[in-house]
Amino acid sequence: MTTYSLSSDQVKKFLPHRFPFLLVDRILEIHPVGEERDSDFPVAEVGTRVIGLKNVSANEPYFQGHFPDFAIVPGVLIVETMAQVAGFSVYPSLMRMGKLSHGFQCILIGLDKARFRKPAVPGDRMIIESEVVRCRGKIWSFQCSVSVEGQRISEAEILANLTYRSQES
Repeated sequence: MTTYSLSSDQVKKFLPHRFPFLLVDRILEIHPVGEERDSDFPVAEVGTRVIGLKNVSANEPYFQGHFPDFAIVPGVLIVETMAQVAGFSVYPSLMRMGKLSHGFQCILIGLDKARFRKPAVPGDRMIIESEVVRCRGKIWSFQCSVSVEGQRISEAEILANLTYRSQES
């Protein structure tokens, strides 16, 4: 099975998000599992892992108000970063289909067991890990975590709905 890594330009080609809401700088590794198979809809097997990178810059726009004297990344943006990384679980399948981001969207629909153990601050290099733990049709569940310098700072279980928007609509 092929392992993937993606540059920032490749991330932009896959994700529909743009500044200031594009929160993934690079995908360091995608480890698909299972057999490659033909499908009209993206597939990923339980156990597919993705590792992404977010460099926290002092210039992030949210630091002006969160909080000026103690700049920390808002928890909701850490969750969004985890969700964006998790969406890359379908990347290998979409590559085989030749469709990358053409109409496919991974929509956050649930969040469980979110914990923020230590703040992320300017200068941090957040490593985001995601693993597919359940796939039932279009509903996918991911176990995600964020670490800085080898120390886990956050984790959550994320539930997403993979949708397809036809190009005609």
